[in-house]
Amino acid sequence: MTISILLPYKENYSPHYAGAVSLFVKDITKVSSYKKNIMIFGNTVSNKKLSKNYVNLNLDKKIFQSTSKIYIRSFLDVQKKVNSELVEIHNRPNYVKLIKKEFINKLFLFFHNDPLTMNGSKTIDERIYLLNNLDKIIFNSKWSQDRFFVGLMERDNLMHKTSVCYQSSSKTKVNFNNKEKVISFVGKLNKAKGYDLFGHAIIKILDKHPDWSAKVFGDEPREQLIFKHKNLQLLGFKDNNYILNCLKKISISVVCSRWSEPFGRTSLEAASRGSAVIISNKGGLPETSSAAIILKKLNNQTLFNIIDKLILNKKKLLSVQKNNYSSFIFTHKYISSIIDNLRDTFLAKNKINLFNIKKKKVFKILHITNLNERFNGRLHYNTGKRIQNGLIRLGHNVLALSDRDIINKNKTINDLSGKKSLQNSIIETYKNFKADCIILGHADSVENNTLEKLKNSNKNLKICQWFLDPIGKKGPDYVKNTNRINQKLKFLNATFLTTDTSVLANKIENSFFIPNPCDHSFEVLKNYEKNCTNDVFFAMSHGVHRGILKKGKTDNREIFINKLIKKNKEIKFDIYGMNNIQPIWGDMFLNTVANSSMGLNLSRGKAVKYYSSDRIAQIFGNGLLAFLDVKNCFDEFLPKNSFINYDNMDDLSYKLNKYKKDSKERIKIAKKGRNFYLKHLNSTIVADYILSKLFGFKSKNDFIWEK
Repeated sequence: MTISILLPYKENYSPHYAGAVSLFVKDITKVSSYKKNIMIFGNTVSNKKLSKNYVNLNLDKKIFQSTSKIYIRSFLDVQKKVNSELVEIHNRPNYVKLIKKEFINKLFLFFHNDPLTMNGSKTIDERIYLLNNLDKIIFNSKWSQDRFFVGLMERDNLMHKTSVCYQSSSKTKVNFNNKEKVISFVGKLNKAKGYDLFGHAIIKILDKHPDWSAKVFGDEPREQLIFKHKNLQLLGFKDNNYILNCLKKISISVVCSRWSEPFGRTSLEAASRGSAVIISNKGGLPETSSAAIILKKLNNQTLFNIIDKLILNKKKLLSVQKNNYSSFIFTHKYISSIIDNLRDTFLAKNKINLFNIKKKKVFKILHITNLNERFNGRLHYNTGKRIQNGLIRLGHNVLALSDRDIINKNKTINDLSGKKSLQNSIIETYKNFKADCIILGHADSVENNTLEKLKNSNKNLKICQWFLDPIGKKGPDYVKNTNRINQKLKFLNATFLTTDTSVLANKIENSFFIPNPCDHSFEVLKNYEKNCTNDVFFAMSHGVHRGILKKGKTDNREIFINKLIKKNKEIKFDIYGMNNIQPIWGDMFLNTVANSSMGLNLSRGKAVKYYSSDRIAQIFGNGLLAFLDVKNCFDEFLPKNSFINYDNMDDLSYKLNKYKKDSKERIKIAKKGRNFYLKHLNSTIVADYILSKLFGFKSKNDFIWEK
């Protein structure tokens, strides 16, 4: 199997004057799980290349014939011999039609620039052609992705053909004590890059702070912007490794572009080396670092003021540096894994296994999770049951094993915790059932020794875990939950989380986000069809297994809810699990939630991207108008007219009152929310997503949360 990467014509794939595309391809290929299968094709004059897997295409140039056509012809001639399963075109949409005429295997296109400025994707018809003829279109920022869809109808139905994959940088240890009083500018020395703004600001800074200096890396023969100062060094073009080494000691890095940069490698690399990054709010630049300082006004005085304040406030400077460094996640390995996951969807790393998967459509699945049998149905409506229902609806043979119930029933003098009995039960069950895969759900008591024994008995056995609790660094039980997830990683093929993996402090290998699924047999109400007696429903619990309130136990949600109630006298709230009102369970929960027209989705801790408890599925699935915190970013895959985002308590209060009065609009949105959630985020689709990632096959379902 071979993957062919095609660079733009004249892309300089060499250490000397290498462009962003060349550096990106070299860096992500080096750490890819497919690295032994990848060949990189281009046309480079330099004798020295960035990597050994590069093939230089020889061109037989002819007068009056397109160089691009000659270049592609040369590439296709090589492909007849190589017969790649996948070709990845970088930054040349106009190559697609030429290649598609002869190449019938999988085809990806990577955009590194604004699609609306490039030949082959400027018009709507050209972009529709790309959507219809490419297996995947990959953008270097959400900004670039949004630009691609300008003017296109049915965007939501087309997004699944695209993904976002940022550029990357290495990340090395940074000693902040070694930072020098240096300010940097990297890039073309022209007005588009904002070099004139930097130049005017930096002269004033160096005059005011003579113990500071500035270093400028770059050139621009077409535009002469001359700035001179005894503490200003103009270093000209330098290779990437040289700049990265310099950035370790640079304190402040300025990227003040006027033009809308599709992403911005300069600010990305500065953040990876712990510089205090200052950027303009243009294009995809804000996506390069969540901790960068953004220029509110793009002029030299604003830039001067920000640099001046950082120099004068050493604590602030150090804080900005450390925040940029700690928030940096776009390492080569992380970004390469994203691309490899996309490749996995279309390729078979192990052709024999893929053949078996296609041949054997029914899997035997051992699902180990807490089914709460000991609570006599009180906790029947849980996510474990939802996922299990989905696996069964897909037609698979599912054997459920309730780990905590086994432990509870088998505590003896010889096995005080019951864990020995659990390990024996798992091993014996596997021997009798011979599962194709094991799915763990919060099964903390399953020991690594047990998983190791099972893996040793069957090298093809797949094991994964799903985990529902919050794992954002600002969330509750962060350390505890992270440890719970990490303890079994050595033996797992995949991990599925209800928090977006991009916010993790430390990347979890082979981890994927899954939404909390609803279930057609659980979420059976249609509250929008009723005249409900209550306006807002909210239920919480201090401990699911305890089942009742615990004295002295509280969390910040109670403070928020009580303030909200006090602020909104005309809203009729129906609240459980606080203020001495006991939590509700089972059928009582369904009977109670049936009386409210709106539901508040409020989880423990600070809002984190995509995280929610299963409350979100209950609200949407039962036809309540859902109110979600905007910081959860659910509008990235849920239609905006299917729920209500709120920003703060005042915003929430205003919108609660608005939709209490506007029943027509409330009903319309709640109905759309329920229909959408039950269609696209149900337990069958989530279960299928888990299996598709675990076994590496392409599903017929669209997973709207995976972009």
